[in-house]
Amino acid sequence: MLKPGGHVFLASNTFLSQLVFTSLIEGGLEFRSIIIRLVQTLRGGDRPKNGEREYPYVSSLPRGRHEPWGLFRKPLPPGMTVSECLRKFGTGGLQRNYDGKPFGDVIESKRTPTYERRIAPHPSLKPQTYLRKLVHAVLPLGQGLILDPFMGSGSTVAAAEALGITCIGLEYNTEYYKMSLEAIPKLAVFDTAVWKKGVSTRPLL
Repeated sequence: MLKPGGHVFLASNTFLSQLVFTSLIEGGLEFRSIIIRLVQTLRGGDRPKNGEREYPYVSSLPRGRHEPWGLFRKPLPPGMTVSECLRKFGTGGLQRNYDGKPFGDVIESKRTPTYERRIAPHPSLKPQTYLRKLVHAVLPLGQGLILDPFMGSGSTVAAAEALGITCIGLEYNTEYYKMSLEAIPKLAVFDTAVWKKGVSTRPLL
């Protein structure tokens, strides 16, 4: 389904990323980069189990302060340049930020705001400020179709809707799918103009 030169963003964590990323590479996608979402997580930093008092100054794992997202691309046809791919398929690169600067591989991101989690109480809900950056970047010419095959409560679909981009979401879990029907229109109306200036989004309602 992916056009030549089309990109894939894949959310992961430090435990699974090496396994999942390798599988996608073996499946034929090009590994392009890791997008680091700088966010304080709740994973790691614990003292050794059943040895908390004996080893109070030891952590079994570092405290998580980032979330690795894999960036992959479907290979360009042999001999085709990115410019040629852009002309033929509208793919091959990433769209620059609204200020003209290149899309970066490190993105500061606070935890999902409470008002967004109230709208869509999904266990892994990502904030609109973060998702809109990815949605904007993935279509280099600002045109095309985005597919989210694991949409959860629909936050990626909402981010695309806010930016006027067509996105199809698929979700196996019936509970999350029903949640998305109400969550998408509410998340999509957050002030896009304010977001483009780099300020945290707030509901318009």
